[in-house]
This record gives sequence, C-alpha cells and structure tokens, in this order.
Amino acid sequence: MLCWARAWRLLRRGLGPSTPSFSRVPVAPSSSQSGAEPRPVRLSYKLLDGEAASPPLVLLHGLFGSKNNFNSVANSLAQQTSRKVLIVDARNHGDSPHSPDMSYEAMSQDMQDLLPQLGLGPCVLVGHSMGGRTAMLLALQRPELVDRLIVVDISPLESTSSSNFPNYIAALRAMDIPDEASLSRARKLANEKLSSVIQSVSIRQLLLTNLVEVDRRFVWRVNLDALAQHIDKIMDFPARQESYSGPALFLLGGNSKFVLPSHHPEIRRLFPRAQMQTVPNASHWVHSDRPQDFVAAVRGFLA
Repeated sequence: MLCWARAWRLLRRGLGPSTPSFSRVPVAPSSSQSGAEPRPVRLSYKLLDGEAASPPLVLLHGLFGSKNNFNSVANSLAQQTSRKVLIVDARNHGDSPHSPDMSYEAMSQDMQDLLPQLGLGPCVLVGHSMGGRTAMLLALQRPELVDRLIVVDISPLESTSSSNFPNYIAALRAMDIPDEASLSRARKLANEKLSSVIQSVSIRQLLLTNLVEVDRRFVWRVNLDALAQHIDKIMDFPARQESYSGPALFLLGGNSKFVLPSHHPEIRRLFPRAQMQTVPNASHWVHSDRPQDFVAAVRGFLA
C-alpha cells in the first residue's frame, strides 16, 4: 500500500538526477531570502495560434486544476475569436514544476516572466478561482500587461467559509492505493474513498485528474505539501492599495456562494470599471458547467 503523505514527503525531498521517474514534475528552488522577490518557475503551457493583431487570451485554472481543464473552451475561443489563446499550468499543478513557494505573489511573478518570453503583449487575462486571484494581482501589479481582465467566480476577499478545499487536501493526503492496481482501478478505488468525503461527482472527477502513475506507483501531480502549508494564503488575497483602471468582468456562478454581495465594494475599489455577470445554473466551476454560456460571456465582453 502506498501512503500519499509518505510519497509526497519523498518527492518534496527530491528524486536526484539518477532517478528520472518524476522528471515530468521538476522541483524548483525556493526564494533564498525572506521577503525576497519570488523566484519564477518555468510554467508548462499550450499556445493556440491566432491573429497577432488582437490581444491574446490567457486562461488560468483554479486550485487542483490544470491547463487541460480549459482545452474545450480554449479551442472554442480560438476558433470563434481568431485570437491566440494561451493555457497555463500554475506552479505545483499539472506539468509545471513543484516549489515550496505557493503565494499569489509567486504565481503572478511566474506569469510576469512567461508572457514576455512568449512575446505576448497586453493580453486578456481570464482566471478561474485561484487563477482569478493570480490574474487580479497581475493586473494590479503590471497593468501594462493586461488589456482586459475576466475573473471567474472569485473575489479579492477571503473565501475560506465558502470552500471545502482544505478538506479535499486532507482527503488526498490520507489516501492509500495498492501499488499493483492499474491506473483505471486506482482511480476507481480513489473515487470510492473520496465519495464519503466529497459528494459532488464533478469535483471528485476534477481531483482524480491529478492521479498519475510514475515508476509503477501512484502519486498526485499537485504538490499537496505546498498546498497544505499555504492553504490560508490561497484562500485569501494580498492586501493592495492600487487599482486597475482597465475593463474588468467578474463572471459568477448562479449556484455559487464564493462571491457575495458584501464583496462588491472591495471589487469596485480595486477594479473601478468592474462589471458583474451571473451565469444561471452554474456552480463555482462555471466553464465546466456551462461552457457555451462561458464562451458567450467572454466573447460579449471582448466585443
């Protein structure tokens, strides 16, 4: 039986160069000094081609997600807008490197490093949940990189009361799966174990996209140690005094409680041109629940 906590402790210590089995998820060094500017990591990404004349769309996923969560809507947006579309794995997620640093300052710095490397000038930032907060901070810190901002079902205020994410992390870290199982069997077993903690089938499916087989053992692609250590930071937003004067859309799920009416004044303080739009019959995962409505909302905001 493989204990996930033990596996991730091993991964966090690092698998030296003589053990290439986990090279697909490299470990990045942390910032060397307290208070130093976060050291960017080389993010994994996919860029869909389009016309260079229009600002590209950059899609940032939420906690436990990956760039693959946006594959369908990214293709739709690329086809319907003829723009370049970039989808990115955040640090400690997907195929991007693992790092003990997991703050919005670090994630914003990652994007500040990546966008110029790809020659992507002012872009339309579209961020869901954790990715939405990264997008907000990037717009506040480097407004010249952001043509427009779309934040999906999150606000710049603390969201712990509306989230079960800490429980999800605990459930994943506590799980045991036999090493000899096939990947499909491992995911089935994991789904059965998670069902007692997580009622939503779609949320379990999202979490299980992170279960991968490496060197005949099962591990989670997400860096559970870093997420557990910094979950309080992820559930909140850094205090900021400056504002972003560009156009901003806050796209909310009609069935979600992540963004409350009491959050609106702070949203409008930081983003004075913010528009609020609700997608009916959508949960926190708006783009997954109502992909056509999501694409239509993005296109409408770009018009």
